[in-house]
Amino acid sequence: MRQILVLLTVSTMFFLNSCKLVKKPENPFFGVYQTPFQVPPFDKIDTSCYMPAFLEAIKKHNTEIEAIVQNTRTPDFENTILAFDQSGKLLTRVSKVFYNLNETNTDAHMQSIARRLSPLMSKHNDDISLNEKLFSRIKAVYEKRKEMNLDSQQLRVVEKYYRDFERQGANLSPDQKEKLRKLNAELSLLSLTFGENLLAETNENFSLVIENKKDLDGLPQSVIDGAAETAKEKKLKDKWVFGLSKPSMIPFLQYDGNRALREKIYRGYFMRGDNGNKNDNNSTVHRIVKLRVEKAKLLGFKNYAAYIIDDNMAKTPENVDAFLMKLWNSALPVAKKEVIEMQKIIDREGGKFKLQPWDWWYYAEIVRKEKFDLNENELKPYFSLSNVRDGMFMVANKLYGISFTKRTDLPLYHPDVETYEVKEANGDHLGILYLDYYPRDSKRGGAWCTDFRSAGWENGKRIAPVMSLVCNFTKPTTDMPSLLSWDETTTLFHEFGHALHGLFTEGKYIRTAGVVPQDYVELPSQINENWAGEPAVLKAYAKNYKTGEPIPDKLVEKILKSGLFNQGFETVEYLAASLLDLDYHEMTEPEDINPEIFEKNAMDKIGLIPEILPRYRSTYFAHIFDGGYAAGYYVYIWAAVLDADAFNAFKESGDIYNKELASKFRKYCLAESGNDEGMVQYKKFRGQEPSVEPLLKHRGLK
Repeated sequence: MRQILVLLTVSTMFFLNSCKLVKKPENPFFGVYQTPFQVPPFDKIDTSCYMPAFLEAIKKHNTEIEAIVQNTRTPDFENTILAFDQSGKLLTRVSKVFYNLNETNTDAHMQSIARRLSPLMSKHNDDISLNEKLFSRIKAVYEKRKEMNLDSQQLRVVEKYYRDFERQGANLSPDQKEKLRKLNAELSLLSLTFGENLLAETNENFSLVIENKKDLDGLPQSVIDGAAETAKEKKLKDKWVFGLSKPSMIPFLQYDGNRALREKIYRGYFMRGDNGNKNDNNSTVHRIVKLRVEKAKLLGFKNYAAYIIDDNMAKTPENVDAFLMKLWNSALPVAKKEVIEMQKIIDREGGKFKLQPWDWWYYAEIVRKEKFDLNENELKPYFSLSNVRDGMFMVANKLYGISFTKRTDLPLYHPDVETYEVKEANGDHLGILYLDYYPRDSKRGGAWCTDFRSAGWENGKRIAPVMSLVCNFTKPTTDMPSLLSWDETTTLFHEFGHALHGLFTEGKYIRTAGVVPQDYVELPSQINENWAGEPAVLKAYAKNYKTGEPIPDKLVEKILKSGLFNQGFETVEYLAASLLDLDYHEMTEPEDINPEIFEKNAMDKIGLIPEILPRYRSTYFAHIFDGGYAAGYYVYIWAAVLDADAFNAFKESGDIYNKELASKFRKYCLAESGNDEGMVQYKKFRGQEPSVEPLLKHRGLK
């Protein structure tokens, strides 16, 4: 069944305490939002609004389900499948606001509500997916679907819902269903615990406070100024503060000349959740893995990976393992060569130590300077946040004809957020885009795209989506705008690709509109990254924030030449995490494990070199323990094969803005992406299955 519990969030710390003083009908979640484009009225929502809204929404959803179950007419598409598809809209509305805000601007009140909601939502979801009478009606439609004169999309919705119920345990015995309920409830709470622990470990429990200015040697002035601003916010006079968010930590690792301090901050990062304190995640990881094995076996699968991947394009864990190891065997030798290059520099400088993980960024930056005469600080002045944002808007306009108009009349959930109205080429309203750029203690790390309202269909009219793009970029200072690294630039293009997927989605049914296999999800985002580095695109948006001059040709050439730089490291650290994820979820028995020992054995098995850690160690691997990517972290590189092959079509055409190809990509891979299986939709665009060769070439692994 479709997921009601959306793991996304937003903050309400500065909201008026509105709901405590009003009667239930005036709760902003009830009735039509009285806002432009009916976006959520964030200015009228406070923490006291949520529980009444959730309880009323659950009650209403139960009534809707009961009406389907008690219908005395013979089950058919309209009275069963469509009725179920259209149910739970109030619950979805409340969930999308609460869970989004709990991720982007949480506080103790929000976390308390989330903990109260966890068992309620788990029970509610199970009450529906394990409802025997509801399933019997869905099954009755499924068994006679070919006799009902349904169109292709109606057939797909019927088949998807039937399969959903099967996968959620509808065919289990009463005793097995009760066990599944308990597993789901505990897993839901454990996931919440993992995320709360990680948030505390990242934003609260570590900071590197610099008191001696000499310890800043090598750092760019913009980084020093940012650290001074952070110290000022924390009321620390004449000091500089660095944290574990990547915009703060990565520049420190790249440029600071004090090796001991580099180790200190990186150790703070890779030991998150593994410090034996109240936020330690080891027991949480152990319990999650153990319960997932039990759940998979209860549902008839040999392990949790088999359960998850059965619904993906890859189909089996064995297929994923073979795919990842093929890439691993190409990437590891490249990474080993990178180690040799950096060790030569250490030896040349009389370092008398072996390269360690906390040294990688520092010496890799030296290699980049020596091999490509390229320094990240040369690039940053050309990648102000506003210029990069305008660049990604420009690309979307040239490809799809859409435009973006800044709005200042929409309610915001935080003052840092920007909003844009998105319009079609003919001026028709397409949707709304929220942009939330900067880190804060109440916001989890990373970057992601979500929505406050999905594209849909109601009363014969399209419902326009409200998308939200969230990042953690370096904040502007008094004297300088937010300047992005090249990695942050491509990250913004990446997340914007997800937003385009959501904005373009079409379909009459909630279950299938824009709903794609997990290993297809990253295609729309990753293909969008390709345009960021095209010379013609760079010349259009990469302009010096002081002078307005476009990026010079020599820097564009350096970016292109350095495109293969550090690819061994980046591919290996990613693949190591992907293989660790699979190892956890290919366990066939619910054994007791020590995550630290398990992780070491997994990395030893594949021969991970000591100079590189997996991109995410177990105790802060939020993707798989708190983010919906369990047994699915591999999907980024699976989709990379698709995106490299797809962008190659544009390159081969001789026009990166080829409107015919863009129109086909929008139609088959974005708007109608849920109309059929992922590979079927991709082949409608490409005319053939994807080749892995463009990816290997793009990463210099062949």
